[in-house]
Amino acid sequence: MNLPLKIARRYLFAKKSTNAINVITGISVFGLALGAAALVLVLAVFNGFEKLITGMMSNFNPDVKITATKGKTFVSDTLKINQLRQLQGVEFLSETLEEIAFFEYDKSQAFGTLKGVDDNFHKINHIDTTVREGQYLLIDDKADYAVLGGGMRNQLGVYESSFATPLSIYMPKREGTGVLGQPFTKRFLYPKGSFVIQTEFDNQYVLTNLHFMRDLLDAPDEVSSWEIKLKLGANAKQTLTEIRRIMGNDFTVKDRYQQDEAFMKVMNIEKWMSYAILGLTILLVAFNMVGALWMIVLEKQKDITILKSMGATDKMIRNIFLNEGLLICLTGLVIGFILAVGLYFYHVYTEGGLVPLPPGFATDRYPVALKITDFIIVSLTVISIGLLASMPAAVRAMRVASVTQTE
Repeated sequence: MNLPLKIARRYLFAKKSTNAINVITGISVFGLALGAAALVLVLAVFNGFEKLITGMMSNFNPDVKITATKGKTFVSDTLKINQLRQLQGVEFLSETLEEIAFFEYDKSQAFGTLKGVDDNFHKINHIDTTVREGQYLLIDDKADYAVLGGGMRNQLGVYESSFATPLSIYMPKREGTGVLGQPFTKRFLYPKGSFVIQTEFDNQYVLTNLHFMRDLLDAPDEVSSWEIKLKLGANAKQTLTEIRRIMGNDFTVKDRYQQDEAFMKVMNIEKWMSYAILGLTILLVAFNMVGALWMIVLEKQKDITILKSMGATDKMIRNIFLNEGLLICLTGLVIGFILAVGLYFYHVYTEGGLVPLPPGFATDRYPVALKITDFIIVSLTVISIGLLASMPAAVRAMRVASVTQTE
């Protein structure tokens, strides 16, 4: 039997001689519960946004992207491609070639990135599922086609009813031209559809087939990148190591996180800054707990004196009040978790949720996602703060003299 814990539980739930102690203890529990719930929900919101945005980006960015360390393009190597495709963790490999281009459609003009892709590209990222208008088709026996990002489609005024009008592509020539020569290569594509993923991609990219892009750049064997989709359940870390071994130092191999590293770092900084601010709020709430425990020590001085006279050590007395603080924390923590989970389910399963978003967003409510690791982190934070707040009262209790010392 854990005697200090049993005595602490008795002190917490027993009626106090002064009602103010009950009030302050209740405020401490209530404050810790609100703080714990707020921490869980803030982390859930950031998890939700991260999941939503990375999910949207996965419709354009691959699991693994290989680019040249120097220069924008490199010559496609059939031997390396075969080695990569034979790796156990690799499911699909796509060759892509992209370059800045000038677009003209009817009387509208815009700069953007023209990206030529092969037949495997939509298997890498399922971009064909993001088409909102028209269809995902880049080439057939009749013509070369373009699928535009939603932002580019709006800038150029490309509508499904006018897909028969060709889109003019102007690409700077790699080799210099004379004074009277044309500095641009001009080609035509027919719009076939538009996709909507995320603003960064929608406002920048126009997709076409790789053959057209190579002809436009007069680069029959060049690519900008190799994009890879990993098999479901594959060991991503091991596969990345094998890919880097095959490619050598002349190539840069990035996983999905590294492709959006700057964005993900900003998201993490914002997430943990918000967590730190709420953590400080809980620390302020813990001052109520310090006061409640201190008053309990003063009320229980006679009990402490008797316990010491019966042989209780200073360590046992200290543990009683540390356990008292721990019980207050755990009570607040459990209530906070119940509150957070309840609000989460209400937000997820009711129409519009607690915080609805205006029409036009990727979702109709604030995205949230609960993770078990968040509950562990919040538990450790609240318990650590609670034990810290319990120390002054525990030390004060140790200094209470026994009956023999009083005499």
